Amino acid sequence: MKAKSLQIPSAGAVIERTVIERRELREHDVLIDIKYSGICHSDIHQGEGDWGDGIFPMVPGHEIVGLVAAVGPGVTTFSAGDRVGVGCFVDSCGECEYCLAGEEQYCKKGVVSTYNAMDYDGNPTYGGYSQNIVVTERFVVRVPDKLNLDVAAPLLCAGITTYSPLRHWHAGPGKKVAVVGMGGLGHLGVQFAHALGAEVTVLSTSLSKQEEAFKLGADHYYATRDPETFTKLAGSFDLILNTVSANLDMDAYLSLLRIDGTIVNVGAPAKPDTYSAFSLIMARRSLAGSLVGGIRETQEMLDFCAEHGIAPLIEVIGADPEEVQHAWKRVKQSDVRYRFVIDTAQLNRD
Repeated sequence: MKAKSLQIPSAGAVIERTVIERRELREHDVLIDIKYSGICHSDIHQGEGDWGDGIFPMVPGHEIVGLVAAVGPGVTTFSAGDRVGVGCFVDSCGECEYCLAGEEQYCKKGVVSTYNAMDYDGNPTYGGYSQNIVVTERFVVRVPDKLNLDVAAPLLCAGITTYSPLRHWHAGPGKKVAVVGMGGLGHLGVQFAHALGAEVTVLSTSLSKQEEAFKLGADHYYATRDPETFTKLAGSFDLILNTVSANLDMDAYLSLLRIDGTIVNVGAPAKPDTYSAFSLIMARRSLAGSLVGGIRETQEMLDFCAEHGIAPLIEVIGADPEEVQHAWKRVKQSDVRYRFVIDTAQLNRD
């Protein structure tokens, strides 16, 4: 099957129109007509070759929502017309201990990413900047009716990336949670932590987003450029969710944790962070990381959003290559509040 798409022909090249081939439906496959695809900063990192060797030409996009167009003969959970989504992964072995536990993202065989990867048959995967996608039904989630499709798209990466660690480290009543960064990830982390019942503090470089943070559920807001912030908040937090992809003064942030507190990194800076072991040892603190969530937890997150009225703040753009390229530039300049979403249905009309 052919699909009009947007591709990057080589690392750092300009986005251009193309037509790709999607596989024919297998027994357990779902064909999805993509309506919206969110722009994740990782699309830019991979398209520009920041994270090492990429597979080019590359069709980015792992925040995918649309409608089921057709299903294979063995599919039992979806039918034509269903509102569905696809996140960061499209296959795993399904047999290892992590897959069986619903943690497919840690598959021992190696999870197959939605794009910039090779599937188990040795074919490159292409993502959501496209008319359609074919995915095995295990990796398709249902979008609740209460969520608009355009709003649902960023939840498939930014949403689960912040929801999963907050759940895993038990953010909830009686817990003090800080969210570092009030961007595409952080503004969702604030909403999740608030809905889970935690006391939420935003730590951002400036006070420019303070009003929005309070509207989204933050209880407190501090500017990290003010050195008094770290003195005032020393030993305050049970959990710090670090959503930024820049290197931090990790010792300073570790000092904000209570005994047995944890910093969880979900941002991925290009260079390694450094810290003193004493920052951990002297207060039994932990430094951790988290990689999105499994399919079961992703569905749980979508249902949680529908129940609690959680949604990203988005700017919808067209599927013209120049418009998407400009959006990438604005993401790099932090000039978006807070996620771009491509109206990929426009590719059908071109």
